[in-house]
Amino acid sequence: MSLPSLRSVARRIVPAVLAAQALLVPAQPVFAAPPAHVCRAAADCGPVVVGPVSQAPPDHGPCTSPEPVVCQIRRETPQEREVARGQRMRYHDLLADMERTACDMRAEGRSEEDVARTLVQMRNDAKDIVRAGMTPEQVAELEARNIKKYGNPLGPTADQLYLKYGSWEKVSAAATRSNEAVDHELGLEFHHCSCEILLSA
Repeated sequence: MSLPSLRSVARRIVPAVLAAQALLVPAQPVFAAPPAHVCRAAADCGPVVVGPVSQAPPDHGPCTSPEPVVCQIRRETPQEREVARGQRMRYHDLLADMERTACDMRAEGRSEEDVARTLVQMRNDAKDIVRAGMTPEQVAELEARNIKKYGNPLGPTADQLYLKYGSWEKVSAAATRSNEAVDHELGLEFHHCSCEILLSA
């Protein structure tokens, strides 16, 4: 799916969903390894519900999770947590579109740098779309943290990620990873699939 197409799809689905307090997309993504899951069909790819939304309160006082978003989720009402899960699943849908885009680009013979730059831009656009339902105060907090760390309100640029990882292939992999701590808190997993599976859909 092309970048303009992704934006078009996202603009149709977001307004109806992002009316309540939104899930904060991690300002500092956790670039962990993909879940150990074998996709056998395109339907297995993307967001999967694996359990109920966590109702765990902070342990013995303030939340000690290193992920600020996890602490925020634990402060929310059950209804707000369900809204957050729905929004997170739509964010996962956008990540799945990114993986399909990467497969298409590689099949066309595009360079890994082209793929990586496209994916980083798509990820930042996805963050921007999801934040459309947040309060101005929440957006300002996230953007201030990202500007301080990256000089960019949406997070690291492709060049910054290249300096960190040293290869465009690793930048592409980082751009399509999901924060597993946040996913776990919301009873979700993100399943990655091979290009062979994605392109057969």
